[in-house]
Amino acid sequence: MTVSSSLAEGQGQDLSGPALAGLCEAAGLEVVRETVSDDRDSIGAVIARLADGGARFVFTTGGTGMTPDDVTPEATRDVIDRAAPGYAEAIRADSRTHTPLGILTRGVSGIRGRTLIVNLPGNPKAIEQSWPILAPTLKHAAATLERD
Repeated sequence: MTVSSSLAEGQGQDLSGPALAGLCEAAGLEVVRETVSDDRDSIGAVIARLADGGARFVFTTGGTGMTPDDVTPEATRDVIDRAAPGYAEAIRADSRTHTPLGILTRGVSGIRGRTLIVNLPGNPKAIEQSWPILAPTLKHAAATLERD
């Protein structure tokens, strides 16, 4: 899910969404792509709809910075049932090895029902750098989420 007001309005080109989708597809995941504007209620509604519709994972890209319209973390917190902070913490920690600005990302991660939700930065390079943190855990995370 790409979070961007300009893209939602048909302006500009989405680079991070296709980068993330490509990595998901290469990992064998079925991909459904959506673009939503930088609006807390809209972001939360799409995350909830995807999770409640049976998605095992919802990965967002964008809206995790410090500008006033970067509200993806807040929208995610609004709709998760439980935090799963390890993903966001590991992504943030690893990003510091690539750039000192990595500490500025505010992404969160959590669980809604049986769906893992992870916020990723809105930059294709950051997506590529973050994916090796997520990828090795996805099979086990999916199996864990399916258990009663």
